Amino acid sequence: MQKSVHSRSYKVFCERLVAARHAAGLTQMQLAKKLGRPQLFVAKYERGERRLDVIEFLEVAGFLKLEPGSFVVKLQAAK
Repeated sequence: MQKSVHSRSYKVFCERLVAARHAAGLTQMQLAKKLGRPQLFVAKYERGERRLDVIEFLEVAGFLKLEPGSFVVKLQAAK
């Protein structure tokens, strides 16, 4: 079984988070500041170099004004 961080689905997940950040009008630095994390945290998960756990995803989604359930349903539909 392939690690999820290297799967096509995870790549789509990352691409959608980047698109949501852009739609929110935030730079990586601005989002990182809201999260209380270094900019590298955002860069790494957006590039798929670092996985987000569920709690981290919910925190990111909150700052990007995403409804997590809808985000996941749309992600599943994109498979």
